[in-house]
Amino acid sequence: MTTTAPTSTTSAPRTGAEEDPRWPARLWGLLIVLCLALFLDGLDVSMVAVALPSIGAELGLATAELQWIISGYVLGFGGLLLLGGRTADLLGRRDVFLIALAAFAAASLLGGLVDSGPLLIATRFVKGIAAAFTAPTGLSIITTTFAEGKQRNRALSVYTIFGASGFSSGLIFGGLMTGLGWRWTFFFPVPIALAALIVGIALIPRDRPAAKGGYDILGAASSTAAMLILVYTVVTAPEVGWLAPRTVALFVLAAALAAAFIAVERRVAHPLVRLGILRRGTLVRANLAMMALFGSFASFQFLLTLFLQQALDRTPLQMALALLPAGLLVALSAFFADRLIDRFGTPRLIAAGLLALSAGYLLFLRVDTDPVYVTMILPTAILLGTGFALGFPAINVQATTGVHDDEQGLAAGLVQTSGQVGGALVLAVTTAIISVDHATGEGSPEGASAAQMLAQFQPGLIFVTAVAVTGVAVTLLPLLLKKRSRPSAATGAR
Repeated sequence: MTTTAPTSTTSAPRTGAEEDPRWPARLWGLLIVLCLALFLDGLDVSMVAVALPSIGAELGLATAELQWIISGYVLGFGGLLLLGGRTADLLGRRDVFLIALAAFAAASLLGGLVDSGPLLIATRFVKGIAAAFTAPTGLSIITTTFAEGKQRNRALSVYTIFGASGFSSGLIFGGLMTGLGWRWTFFFPVPIALAALIVGIALIPRDRPAAKGGYDILGAASSTAAMLILVYTVVTAPEVGWLAPRTVALFVLAAALAAAFIAVERRVAHPLVRLGILRRGTLVRANLAMMALFGSFASFQFLLTLFLQQALDRTPLQMALALLPAGLLVALSAFFADRLIDRFGTPRLIAAGLLALSAGYLLFLRVDTDPVYVTMILPTAILLGTGFALGFPAINVQATTGVHDDEQGLAAGLVQTSGQVGGALVLAVTTAIISVDHATGEGSPEGASAAQMLAQFQPGLIFVTAVAVTGVAVTLLPLLLKKRSRPSAATGAR
């Protein structure tokens, strides 16, 4: 198991960043453009959630309809990430990134202008599709610009911290923008995306497709359809029932499409996903860790939002300020995350990050109906920020280490798909758990008192913690097995 990033073995031309630790201004500019795109991707996942009550009141949307403002983005993002990463490899990273960033800005602007629930959901879906192309493409531009080792670790740490900062600060910006009006949560990303687009046109170098061969239409169609149906089924299952005939049928259909995808990939000359890449244990474990990290955090954030706003009657801004320490920790970690990766290796940092998240979730179980912020909420916020700061960049570095240039987009798409699918899966299960009052076997958290809501949320919090702990176990198991094998080998040598 790799514990530190190896030196590069690829022969692709580089910018020279690996030879000189002092990056020129143009290289920093390129990195910041890519970072801003990922920041917006992460920001949009959590920022709009704060504005949902205001959106529902103005557009007359019920709770079941409001969920699609979030789910529409997740469906577009999680369902097309693999296609986005591979498209960048096949058609050229620069063009794919810039076109997708322009689409993201346009969808954001339209979302703030529409007065119809279905149209708003449609803009969210388009925005998610655009993010599915910018996120893996931006990551692959970085990994093909900076050689493996300290320089790539440094670049990836800055890049992924921007993404984590966007996700963790989404509630903060959401609270501020909702105070001005819910439409500002859609307008806010527009000038940032346009600025990144203009600078990106000047700084992102022109490139040729990194991968050769034809486009795997059957593979793209079957994998995308399977992902979309899986995410859609998981999102709607709590509403219609996990054992409802429609839910079961859709799960079967998703499994059949996944099986068809595997069969296609084994037969086509130029597959969308080279299945052999999944033989990399470090890549597989990075994907599982990303599922645990995003899945547990998104679900906890959902529970915290309901509790603070519905049970404790906190305003969006008050809720944002409560989580401000987490966002600050993630942002500040950009200055030293790469050095931590170089010193301790990715598995240990991933495990430490997930352990910090687990501890934060467990501490929140102490919260009562009149919590003291400093003793009950602040410790959880600090642990959440620490966990994200340690785990998120390390996961991305591990996922792309040792992968050849022509598959960097694929590796990036895989790990980011895992995050989105993990978020949808864990959140759906968590929602199903808390939708039942475990004292009576029925009921919903809506309209419940603070004490009732806490009681209903406890099983969900325990499940979220279990997901994070499972991620720790998956990450540390190879290290523990390796340590156990060393004494045995030494004994055999004697």
